[in-house]
Parts: sequence; C-alpha cells; structure tokens
Amino acid sequence: MGLTRRRVLYSGRVQGVGFRATACQTARDHAVVGSVRNLPDGRVELVAEGEGPVVGAFLAAIDRALGCWVLDVQVSSEPPSEPPAADFRIRYD
Repeated sequence: MGLTRRRVLYSGRVQGVGFRATACQTARDHAVVGSVRNLPDGRVELVAEGEGPVVGAFLAAIDRALGCWVLDVQVSSEPPSEPPAADFRIRYD
C-alpha cells in the first residue's frame, strides 16, 4: 500500500472545544503523521498522512469524537510530503 495524504478543513464550533488535543490523541491511536491547527477564519485544518486505510480510519475516528461540533468538512487529497513528517503535532502558525 502507498502513502495517502489528506487535507481536511472543518468548520462549525471547532475552536475552543479541544479539537486539536483530541486530534493529536486520536493520531497516537492510529499510525498517522501530520498536523492540526486553528485558522484565523474559525476553521480547523488537519493534515493526515499514512497508509490509505489507516488515514480513513483516523478521519472516521475524528468524526465520531468531534462530529457534534462540525457543520462542514472539506477533504482534499495531496501528494505525500517529501520527506514525510515524523509525527503528528499541533501547529501554532
């Protein structure tokens, strides 16, 4: 299997509800790397990379844990990063 990379934009009441911390914990439970960050417009951006089925399971787990706060999800596929990220982290930029 090859690496898959997904960029996901979540909108709704997604800031100030523990979204980033939950995403990091959930990433530790799955073999994914990437990042999550708050955007100035109130959305949360999540980038996840790993084996295709694992990324899918990770995003499904995010939906189960945080879906009650989410009004809209935009998912896009991207080429895997070079070099790949080493871990999953919260970005503050």
